[in-house]
Amino acid sequence: MIDEIDGRRIRIGDHWLTDFASCNYLGFDLDPEIQAAIEPAVRRWGTHPSWSRLLGSPRLYVDIEDRLTELLHAPDVLALPTITLIHDAVIPALAAGGTVFVEARGHRSLYDAAKAATTTGATLRRFRAEDLDALRAALRDAAAPRLVCLDGVNSMTGNLPDLADIAAVCAQYDATCYVDDAHGFGVVGERRPGETSPYGMRGNSVLRHLDVGYDHVILVGGCSKAYSSLLAFLALPTAVKEHLKVAAAPYLYSGPSPTASLATVLAGLDVNERRGDALRADLYRRTARVLDTVRTLGLVTPNRSGLPVIELPIGAAGIAEVGQFLFDRGIYVTLAPYPLVPRDEVGVRIQVTAANTDAEIDELNAVLIELADRFELPREQA
Repeated sequence: MIDEIDGRRIRIGDHWLTDFASCNYLGFDLDPEIQAAIEPAVRRWGTHPSWSRLLGSPRLYVDIEDRLTELLHAPDVLALPTITLIHDAVIPALAAGGTVFVEARGHRSLYDAAKAATTTGATLRRFRAEDLDALRAALRDAAAPRLVCLDGVNSMTGNLPDLADIAAVCAQYDATCYVDDAHGFGVVGERRPGETSPYGMRGNSVLRHLDVGYDHVILVGGCSKAYSSLLAFLALPTAVKEHLKVAAAPYLYSGPSPTASLATVLAGLDVNERRGDALRADLYRRTARVLDTVRTLGLVTPNRSGLPVIELPIGAAGIAEVGQFLFDRGIYVTLAPYPLVPRDEVGVRIQVTAANTDAEIDELNAVLIELADRFELPREQA
């Protein structure tokens, strides 16, 4: 139970900790300009729209979809409340008795939605992103329609797939490449001269970062992380959007996002255009400082991208003991215990945000040095 926050400091009972479990990567949750956008929108639209989107869509939704379409260079955008609701409704609708492939490290919500698709006749298969020959062979023999589901930025490793190659394989076999970019949207974006960091510019998704088009590709993104707002979206062809308006249950039946969330998405898009690249530069610099400490200590981390998701496997060390050690020293992280992850991936996940201060990064690095001295954590081979 978190009783209070002060920036990226949180109070649990009478114990203050620095928060490195936040996914509010750009710090929009604490931005005064974005916070100030809530009251005018609520006064105009009320606290919550009264209708499902099929019955009536407030202009706020349409404005968001238009602006996301431009930002993402997408053919069209459909906004719905959460990524999980999107997966649960859209994956079964697109699989439609065909074959749905889920990448081995894909988020659990992808797998659960694909499993649900089997109840209406779809076949579920797993694949590994690095084994394209096996994916080609499986697609060649699979019943249509074919849907290939994977993460953009992986939520544990922080790494990106070889998305251009996977999308090309999907196009070759008339399959749809369905990409969950929950942790990439707002952080990574298009590459261009003069960019402020290796994350690219504009934060307009892993597709733009890797220069992958929308041919046979559907992008799913969320605003609940980098944009700190309860909203998610699909970037997709207009014909598929129109189909999902009648085939996807959240558009038909689900309660919509609150007005405050819609207002903060629009304000966040404004801030992103003016200040987003400077925030991403700060985010990159602070993340790099943590990764430099991890590598100096020789600790194992799967992070090869430099993105602000840093997993540290703990090996034989006990997850409870490591978690308590960090808690006692005022560091709040995400714990990944078995059976939530495989036994060889038990560890902690550190998430850096632009709202973390340099002093907080100093504090984290000092505790990581203590952690490495106290516990026999896995080390990189010399």
